[in-house]
Amino acid sequence: MMKRLPTLASLQAFESAARHRSFTRAAVELHRTQGAVSQQIRHLEEHLGLVLFERVRQRIILTNAGGAYLDDVQRMLADITESTYRAMAAGGHQSLNLGVLPSFANSWLVRRIPRFVERHPTININFISRNLPFDFQESRLDAAIHYGEPTWAEAAIYFLLDEKKVAVCSPDFKQRHSIAGPRDLVGVPLLQLRSLTLAWADWFEHRQIAAEKATQGFRFDSFNLIAEAAKVGLGAALLPEFQIHREVEAGHLEIIPSTPGPSNRAYYFVCPEEKSAMPTVVAFRDWIQEEAALERSAVGVVA
Repeated sequence: MMKRLPTLASLQAFESAARHRSFTRAAVELHRTQGAVSQQIRHLEEHLGLVLFERVRQRIILTNAGGAYLDDVQRMLADITESTYRAMAAGGHQSLNLGVLPSFANSWLVRRIPRFVERHPTININFISRNLPFDFQESRLDAAIHYGEPTWAEAAIYFLLDEKKVAVCSPDFKQRHSIAGPRDLVGVPLLQLRSLTLAWADWFEHRQIAAEKATQGFRFDSFNLIAEAAKVGLGAALLPEFQIHREVEAGHLEIIPSTPGPSNRAYYFVCPEEKSAMPTVVAFRDWIQEEAALERSAVGVVA
């Protein structure tokens, strides 16, 4: 006969005691008595046939087995917590767990979401932001926005937008450095994206401009931070064209005219192959492809 699983209460007691290294603090956190917490952990140890804690001079120390078990228990409790909050937030609606790039979400996606809601009022979107690539198996995402090349194992990939970057700076910066074209950017402060350290070097090389300091300057880990730095005059920046429309229209940034440059990177909507037919995924995919097509037709700025 299969042995029953431990109770949720005993796992919570174990996790709290292990995190605090104290039965007393665990009892306070869980609103239980210290004796109740101690008893639950003792029953858990008996159930598992493992010693989870060593008691040393009124202190508790995790054993090797306890430490290994703690990792799994914390993951499980985190999953239960996230699933519970997600269900509560959905309020009976369908849910879509969507991985997004912070810069793409802030500057392009979120301001368009009201149109998706108007079309699909019963779909609740859970946004999970991250700069690094997502792992569909570990994160349990239904879909994600991918930036880079169209390569993703066991995933369906749908093109959204080309990565067209434009050189920009604040009006004051442009005036102070007498910038009229690409050659005027040689020697001025350049803002660098940490994940694309050769972006400026490639930009100059494509235009056959010698720029020895093309890789130097303040480094940032997101386009959003670079855009803000450019707006306050810290330097010139290479930014995705779609991201700076409002800043240019508002007069916060100015585009430095230049010829278009090649790029092998773009933005894609991706989802695990086994989820590509899910109604929520299909609904969002069709909508975002329409929005991206409108964006492509509206853009007329050269990179």
